[in-house]
Amino acid sequence: MRDVMIIGSGPAGLTAGLYAARANLKPVLIEGLESGGQLMLTTDVENYPGFPDGVLGPELMASMRKQAERFGTEFVIGDVTSVDLSGSPFTINTSDTRYQARTLIIATGASARLLGLPSERSLMGHGVSTCATCDGYFFRDKPIVVVGGGDTAMEEAIFLTKFASHVTVIHRRDKLRASQIMQDKALANAKISFEWNSALDEVTDSDTGVVTGVIIRDLVQDTTKRLDVEGVFIAIGHTPNTSLFTGRLELDANGYIVPQGGARTNIPGVFAAGDVQDHTYRQAITAAGSGCMAAIDAERFLEHLPAETAPVTTAESV
Repeated sequence: MRDVMIIGSGPAGLTAGLYAARANLKPVLIEGLESGGQLMLTTDVENYPGFPDGVLGPELMASMRKQAERFGTEFVIGDVTSVDLSGSPFTINTSDTRYQARTLIIATGASARLLGLPSERSLMGHGVSTCATCDGYFFRDKPIVVVGGGDTAMEEAIFLTKFASHVTVIHRRDKLRASQIMQDKALANAKISFEWNSALDEVTDSDTGVVTGVIIRDLVQDTTKRLDVEGVFIAIGHTPNTSLFTGRLELDANGYIVPQGGARTNIPGVFAAGDVQDHTYRQAITAAGSGCMAAIDAERFLEHLPAETAPVTTAESV
């Protein structure tokens, strides 16, 4: 039995672990087989407070993990296979251990949808990005492409015109899916052009480790051509990592956990932090802030539990 269990090891989960540990709640954090969250795919992070010269994404996550561990957060490597939130205490199962917890903090994040190209993955963080707000500054006076046709893609394209010399939007259809107001703004922007009925076939050049261009395919003519660009932004949406909680927690139409004030969810004692409940900001700093909120909410929840429910810090092998 544990006071606090945390699922997820990005900025939200690690910050929740830090705050819960400093509150002497002895949290257990299940960090997953791929720990660290989306910042592990980011090279330079220049907008996280306290690092005036910037910091590498993996370095930032390593520092946050070390800080949480210093104050007593216990880390478990492995993936959660199932949860039972039907009654308190909650049950969290990994492949080899069953935990019970009086409070649960869900910080499983959201995964950016990708095209599935090998070159896209190999150049991620080296000219390929899924976050204009995070990385747009690095493309000052450079030509770039944005892939997508929805509101997210138009927002990113418009934002990137503040930095890039030109933005080319690559879209699979002959008209945008974005809301009319976003379409009007993008179409009226002189720094944005469109490649209609087109798909991204390849990002070049994986051999050099930097983006030198893209190969796009005309889906009507079945022809290809190259665009010389220095940045590629994939803006086809995110998928919240909430499959474990479908039918157990209140989720919105896109699968994000619906917050009920603070970090609370519709189940008392279960809290959510970071991108798993945030489809608006999706920044490391906002994720960390919501991780702090979740830990404080969990601490206050525990304070109001009857005295006879004092924790016994053991885990049961299954």
